Amino acid sequence: MNFASDNWAGAAPAVMSALARHSSGFAPGYGADPLTAGVSRSFNDIFEREVAVYFVATGTAANALALASFAKPGGAVFCHRDSHINIDECNCPEFMTSGNKLVGIPGADCKITPAALTEAMSRFPDGVVMHGQVASVSISQATESGTVYTVAEIEALAEAARSRSVPLHMDGARFTNALVSLGCTPAEMTWKAGVDALSFGATKNGCWCAEAVVFFDPERARDFEYFRKRGGHLFSKSRFVAAQFEGYFENESWLDTARHANAMALRLAEGIRSLGGRTAWAVEANELFPIVKRSQFETLTAAGAKIYEWPASDLSDNVAPADDEVCFRMVTSFATTDEDVKTFLETLTQAS
Repeated sequence: MNFASDNWAGAAPAVMSALARHSSGFAPGYGADPLTAGVSRSFNDIFEREVAVYFVATGTAANALALASFAKPGGAVFCHRDSHINIDECNCPEFMTSGNKLVGIPGADCKITPAALTEAMSRFPDGVVMHGQVASVSISQATESGTVYTVAEIEALAEAARSRSVPLHMDGARFTNALVSLGCTPAEMTWKAGVDALSFGATKNGCWCAEAVVFFDPERARDFEYFRKRGGHLFSKSRFVAAQFEGYFENESWLDTARHANAMALRLAEGIRSLGGRTAWAVEANELFPIVKRSQFETLTAAGAKIYEWPASDLSDNVAPADDEVCFRMVTSFATTDEDVKTFLETLTQAS
């Protein structure tokens, strides 16, 4: 019953097969190999246009380096108050952007709204040296609450960003989980909706160590190679990251693993609700945040369930945990099994 994180899961068979397939022989280093070039071209097919793609090791690097490419002196980066870049990345975005300030914006369901974004940006008027400069906007897809921005919501935020002539970045650590949840194309969820740069996450969805920064206008990526090298994320054996992506995309494995993870999360949510529990936020990807009696939570952890207590902020009174309740996080993955779900729900039944 390991629901601690999709980071805890291993690598999907298709990814490991591709790594083994490319593990022997010699190839040029630092991304000059044919496999890296071929996989980079596959991103053009996925996004239905020519894009610039750069591999990095971690999601934090992808986010911080992407934002660094948009940085300004005295710059301000606007994001949700509880976003990963604002809470969980050890000030790396500020470091990589040479001190650009992250401006956290509150919002229900861990989403920012165009109105809230516009108001926050208004506190940094153009041409006023005392207040710094609006540099970029970043959204998480899926969010830290497991919710998903609709295409219309992304379009509205992109329009708000364009009103100040700044780019929109998407932290796509769980990009594919959000994509299959919406049932749209990668192009529709990104550049067609106004996204300028994407942190394309694959590690959480079945890769071993594969993240990419995607620019939808290659001209905007002219200096990115220098940011990546200076940030320590230029792989000498880049072909092994490319190999992971090759296996990831092969036979639409990346979509299948995300659909499976999402389905497991929905099954858990439905089971928990049927037993009298509830979820703090809508279950729209592969994360869920159940609220149950503390005694039930303790029974689950005693039985070996890997789950984390979670702060339930910004919840209405009729949803927020009571004094004898607890909110906790569960994350499903490609490796979550029907038996995992069944055992968890049976344990919760016995604790009810």
